[in-house]
Amino acid sequence: MRDRDSTHASDLREIEIVATNFKRRLSGVTSTIVQLIPKQIELGYHIATLGPGLPADLPKLCWIRLFGLWTKPRRHRVRVWHARRNNEMLVGLLLRSVLRMPLKLVFTSAAQRRHTGYTRWLIRRMDAVIATSTRSGSFLHVPHTVIQHGIDLNRFHPPETPDDRMAATGLPGTYLIGCFGRVRHQKGTDLFVKAMIELLPRYPDWTAVICGRVTAEHRGFGDELVKLVTDAGLADRIRFLGEVDDIKPWYRRATLYVAPSRNEGFGLTPLEAMASRTVVVASDAGAYAELIVPGETGAVVPAGDGEALTRAIDFYLANPEETLRQGENAVRHVRSEFALEKEATAIGDVYRRLLIAND
Repeated sequence: MRDRDSTHASDLREIEIVATNFKRRLSGVTSTIVQLIPKQIELGYHIATLGPGLPADLPKLCWIRLFGLWTKPRRHRVRVWHARRNNEMLVGLLLRSVLRMPLKLVFTSAAQRRHTGYTRWLIRRMDAVIATSTRSGSFLHVPHTVIQHGIDLNRFHPPETPDDRMAATGLPGTYLIGCFGRVRHQKGTDLFVKAMIELLPRYPDWTAVICGRVTAEHRGFGDELVKLVTDAGLADRIRFLGEVDDIKPWYRRATLYVAPSRNEGFGLTPLEAMASRTVVVASDAGAYAELIVPGETGAVVPAGDGEALTRAIDFYLANPEETLRQGENAVRHVRSEFALEKEATAIGDVYRRLLIAND
């Protein structure tokens, strides 16, 4: 394990991997980078970030220092440029193929759709490609390595303190069911709300919370959901909390988590929930179906199928003891298969092959 100071971006010769993030606003990709970089540094990788919107404590290159990438790193003849977006691939390609900088290009793809011709053109010019799921890999027509995302088990864990319990919320009922993420049609928030309106009158021990920001673009959508809940007389048991400062305790307070997305890239929230000992009912959007063991850690239903989602949730509301049992299974499953260190190590193997091949 290497001292973090030795990987600080102040000495460019020490940097062997550049992890790019060319999007200022928080996204799932940004969240992945924020979690991975400290673990990669802990494992001894000499890595720095490039781009806005990342925490100040991560090693970072400023743009002017791109010119320093003509200089080889101390231990190898090339550096790795790790892109996760089209614009990041394009800049890496210009640096390597036009400016002739000693770079090897890696691209991680989470998209689960047919890529545009432009994206396929960029991907074909990468030196290595990573897919975050078998499903996303099926849309790639180049050799690739499937490396699923992992979760930081120090941040997402089962309840430990009284604040981690349902009782700390002050909400009515014994059990909490949650749906977290931006409130919009793509995320299927409406499917969750309609399921709750149908089910909660039959299950007085359960209360639902929806945590997530409503952007201006989706304000009308969010207002309509609030109206549906109010008209159903369930405003006390289906709560819209907006964007919360720290989502982690809400995972621990919940007994059941629902991920009803119609469309998703990878989707980390089921892993975050299961690591917190919370059962998950999810659509088959993104990589959700590859994360959940049906009947053991949760259930998977077709994306956009509100009736199937409601039936799956109904089973867990009606059987809280079984829900708690599957929650225990979920923790073991995530710790075994989706630890962040496992992802960081697998990505490191890709880096290492590229670096060593050019020594």
